[in-house]
Amino acid sequence: MHYCPHMLDNTISTISHSNGPGDAAMAVADELIVLLECDRPHAGSSCHRLGDIDEVVIARGATRQVERSDGRLVVRIPDGRISTVHAFLRRDGASFFLHDAGSKNGVAVNGARVDRHLLRDRDVIECGHTTLVFRVARARPVDAPADVDYADIVPAVPGLLTLHAPLAAQFRALGDVATSSIPILVLGPSGTGKELVARGVHALAQRRGSFVGVNCGALPENLVEAELFGSRRGAFTGANEDRVGLVRSSDQGTLFLDEIGDLPLRAQPTLLRALQEREVMPVGATRPVPVDLRLVAATHHDLDALAKKQQFRPDLLARISGFIVKLPPLRERIEDFGILIGALLARHAAPPAPAPKVSIEAMRALLRYDWPLNIRELEYCLRAALALSPSRIDLAHLPDPVRNPPPAPRSFPPAIARSSRDWTPEQLARREELRALLVEHRWNISQVARVMGKDRVQVRRWIRLFGLSEEGTAR
Repeated sequence: MHYCPHMLDNTISTISHSNGPGDAAMAVADELIVLLECDRPHAGSSCHRLGDIDEVVIARGATRQVERSDGRLVVRIPDGRISTVHAFLRRDGASFFLHDAGSKNGVAVNGARVDRHLLRDRDVIECGHTTLVFRVARARPVDAPADVDYADIVPAVPGLLTLHAPLAAQFRALGDVATSSIPILVLGPSGTGKELVARGVHALAQRRGSFVGVNCGALPENLVEAELFGSRRGAFTGANEDRVGLVRSSDQGTLFLDEIGDLPLRAQPTLLRALQEREVMPVGATRPVPVDLRLVAATHHDLDALAKKQQFRPDLLARISGFIVKLPPLRERIEDFGILIGALLARHAAPPAPAPKVSIEAMRALLRYDWPLNIRELEYCLRAALALSPSRIDLAHLPDPVRNPPPAPRSFPPAIARSSRDWTPEQLARREELRALLVEHRWNISQVARVMGKDRVQVRRWIRLFGLSEEGTAR
């Protein structure tokens, strides 16, 4: 995860919008996230909205506290290396600037010491032994609290806690459908937590039966139907007894078909029939057996592409895609690093020992690494570090690829805006309207502002948000 400002270089004022009838109104604002107190990783993270804030004060306190009044936010952190008043974030037009307030130990951004710095999206701030991250133009429900501590969050689905705004929206929707019988398809790279989603759905659904996980890629090619649907004694060589099969084992419970994209093509029609008819035909049997289950499937494959290549049945894809959850790679979830690191350290630390600490140098390396194997790789990295040093994780305790990552690719120019897939339909429409007016009025910002009935500052904010440039919009 490199510290390159590849989404948006400046801030944008709060904008409210709704995605459609029945959807919650959303507000867009910058956010400051207290990512991790390295001496107290178990304390987790907190998120603070900056929509109506002109100045943020980062200061030392006896406990983590926030105070809001008249456009001013004070964030107090119990870090002994933070000065009484350590740093300021001050709004300047459409931007926030970070200022060192004459602190004893200084302020760093993305690992480099600074006195004054224009904050960009995903900038990582170090104050003492605490890391914070600045996010630009994050959309959340209008009624969402301005300050959220992770310890106070009640997850929509058990075990699924996130400060990543798009993922949080998916989890809220998942919580609404988890108690229904709608099949769920979880998409995402390996190691992003697809089984954790399935187990969360099973816990929320409170079905009487068991959670049964099946790795479709590990099923023996010649026994896949017997493994899934069961078999009768004598049905084939080696069938010495009746077997229920994995599908029937999940009766009254949840069947999790992991890596369903690897399911052999010849077994897919039988699975489709079992799901449609809610019954299975064991190998060697003459009568089907009824089954009642909740299906959660997952894959890192592009099933639409496989269906076009006739490597996955389109009718089965339609049957399993009742509700789709898309898990992003870990490198896109910088807001969640504090939560994940704290939870993983708590899970794997030896119980009698005091809670382990993380050095600021180690935390810097953890944030710079790209994590190609995602959360699973982070977990094994921290487990190995704890085995080497149960009380404090230093840079030397991390694997060599994490300590010495390959050189970062050249970052995008600051004018490049965030991906259009992160925009709402309203924002996409606004972008096209703005682009057309800029072309029509030859980039006369004052004239465009008059036509739109907006202030010139707002028009410039939108130009930065949408990554528009005069060269890029030329006729």
